[in-house]
Amino acid sequence: MAQNTRTVPAGTPTNVTQKHAKGGIGESTLRPDGTLKVTGEFAYSSDMWHEDMLWGQTLRSTVAHAEIVSIDISEALALPGVYSILTYDDLPAEMKNYGLEIQDTPVLANGRVRHHGEPVALVAADHPETARRAAAKIKIDYRELPLVTDEASALAEGAPLIHEGRDDHHIGHVPHPNIVHRQPIIRGDVAEARKRADVIVEGEYVFGMQDQAFLGPESGLAVPSEDGGVDLYVATQWLHSDLKQIAPVLGLPEEKVRMTLSGVGGAFGGREDISMQIHACLLALATNKPVKIVYNRFESFFGHVHRHPAKLHYEHGATKDGKLTHMKCRIVLDGGAYASASPAVVGNASSLSVGPYVIEDVDIEAIALYTNNPPCGAMRGFGAVQACFAYEAQMDKLAAKLGMDPVEFRQLNAMEMGTIMPTGQVVDSPAPVAELLRRVKARPLPPERQWETAGEGADVRALPGGLSNTTHGEGVVRGVGYAVGIKNVGFSEGFDDHSTARVRLEVINGEPVAMVHTAMAEVGQGGVTVHAQIARTELGVTQVTIHPADTQVGSAGSTSASRQTYMTGGAVKNTCEHVREALLEMGRRKNGSYHPAWAHAELLLEGGKVVTDGGEVLADIADILEGEAIDLELEFRHRPTVPFDLVTGQGDGHVQYTFAAHRAVVEVDTELGLVKVVELATAQDVGKALNMLSVVGQIQGGTIQGLGVAIMEEIIVDPKTAKVRNPSFTDYLIPTILDTPTIPVDVLELADPNAPYGLRGMGEAPTLSSTPAVLAAIRQATGLELNKTPIRPEALTGTL
Repeated sequence: MAQNTRTVPAGTPTNVTQKHAKGGIGESTLRPDGTLKVTGEFAYSSDMWHEDMLWGQTLRSTVAHAEIVSIDISEALALPGVYSILTYDDLPAEMKNYGLEIQDTPVLANGRVRHHGEPVALVAADHPETARRAAAKIKIDYRELPLVTDEASALAEGAPLIHEGRDDHHIGHVPHPNIVHRQPIIRGDVAEARKRADVIVEGEYVFGMQDQAFLGPESGLAVPSEDGGVDLYVATQWLHSDLKQIAPVLGLPEEKVRMTLSGVGGAFGGREDISMQIHACLLALATNKPVKIVYNRFESFFGHVHRHPAKLHYEHGATKDGKLTHMKCRIVLDGGAYASASPAVVGNASSLSVGPYVIEDVDIEAIALYTNNPPCGAMRGFGAVQACFAYEAQMDKLAAKLGMDPVEFRQLNAMEMGTIMPTGQVVDSPAPVAELLRRVKARPLPPERQWETAGEGADVRALPGGLSNTTHGEGVVRGVGYAVGIKNVGFSEGFDDHSTARVRLEVINGEPVAMVHTAMAEVGQGGVTVHAQIARTELGVTQVTIHPADTQVGSAGSTSASRQTYMTGGAVKNTCEHVREALLEMGRRKNGSYHPAWAHAELLLEGGKVVTDGGEVLADIADILEGEAIDLELEFRHRPTVPFDLVTGQGDGHVQYTFAAHRAVVEVDTELGLVKVVELATAQDVGKALNMLSVVGQIQGGTIQGLGVAIMEEIIVDPKTAKVRNPSFTDYLIPTILDTPTIPVDVLELADPNAPYGLRGMGEAPTLSSTPAVLAAIRQATGLELNKTPIRPEALTGTL
């Protein structure tokens, strides 16, 4: 039988070993990749190199909706150094589409493009500049088609269908083919409840399209193998999901597509979909040479999905003593040209649209549209962000109309353990919403006009406009705002959410060593650190090796939905527990006759030894193993969920809920429309902090992403052409360190009895409430309604 040889490229991930005397759960163990990253020594996927590799380039559509009349590659193919050019007609398999849930996305456009920047052709050449020049020489004749850009044009009579002949499982319950998915939630009787309301407030809200803006652009290296397969080294969020989409369009069995995670420079949902993976593999197989693809920043804006822009209409009622009576809302999400994760985002937006409040009577509808705008999908917060922005604005409106303090009004209506969600699901773990609000409100406010305390002259860094030196304090007004949000954890609605961990315990150089192997994508969340901490805690060893993530082990699911510490951490814990029991059973067989404690005592593994719960040492782990190894691979699942009913929205659709609150302090130059966020204090329940340093870092990072979409971040799509206007960090602005305020963090640890160690997924929740808190503070400072994100200067100065 022929051997399958693999040439490992430079920059390939290697085992990461952590060796500490302690370093178990609950400690702020340092990240093994931290020093490498801050010193520039860490190998990202864009650093991958193979001696004889080619460079891939994607040609993308310059229009948003058009028929492809012709493609002429002759001039490009004649360019010296070009090895291959591929179009739709060159695809090797019967399956030519892919997708997370609905396979509606073509590998390359087939006679029609549906959005600006859609891939049309691929080039492989011996130099990246040659590949770019060749792509520019490909001539495409387009015949432009009518555009669908919003709900009115999508659902109008005779509207162009973005996808004709849909046969996916959602088509049977949507009222129009340009609706990807629809989820209503009906509970109680809103008409009757409205009669009990002493005050009613309504609001129309618009949430802009946000980009994940990860700093490491999409990149990877595909290497053809002797067995006709391919080895792919890539930055992604979900190796096995990629594999299931890649293999069919290559016409290969999954075992011939071997994937290894390369260094990931951030993700935030933008790497959950396929970008360059299939394209690199196609070019590698076509040329029989390794092919590397690295997007530049411009292409990255077209190479991944974005956060769904949304239009939200809310109505709330309350009694004069401040109790909420009812809520009615309609949420319209723009999914763009392809489905991506839109169905799941609709489920989240609808089921979490009420917020962390007790409201018995609700009428909710959420839909996602197909349009010719850029495709939208997963981003940190996943549908709950848009809803939180709207319902928190409503809470402020109600409090103002009732003459109540906005925090006290929220606390009066706050859910708690035992609350029934609008879906009928009982919240069966701690829900400290009122306490989180109390904590952020109780924190001392930062001093006002801090720029005046810097001695001589004003410190312009503390002023709106910062180093642009636009003001020295004239017209600057302070505002304070509050918000709280609710987010689900893990995959929902009946999805078989599971994770796999392989753990091997053996003796190396006389010392017991645990090797942990999962397919978890480390995208910056610190999972590799936590896995080592869990192994040390459960196996009592000091040395833990983390195997590179690849598809040679079972799926770990996606690094998204705040699920990895819960799910893959749970899988590591579960497998370690079985390894521990196997080790103790081995010890009982070998040593049980020498000490009665082997049969009767509760035995623990600590410091490389087997000890009783009283601290008596029975044996060294190394002596029990005696050259043998224990090697187990096991799956872990959370408790089951069910899909929401398609008519009533009822069902236990979520695994766990997580909560965070923010208080924003801003200073606004009302004359120039400039905003300085002075402080964003936050409080969050994390169940159990496995690594407090990582927890605080995640909370602060999520808070800043929420700040970004509040006052600066938005992808601008021209409504007349559906073209992206600002695909660069020159025009798409993200917060820098100079925009980052003080972020005091208050962490609660109220254990969830259903979760490993009692932990609560926590990476997304801070992204929810930071946005509406900032907007609430700006509203207080200016007196303006401000129902759209992001807030731009012209909205504050009235010069729109």
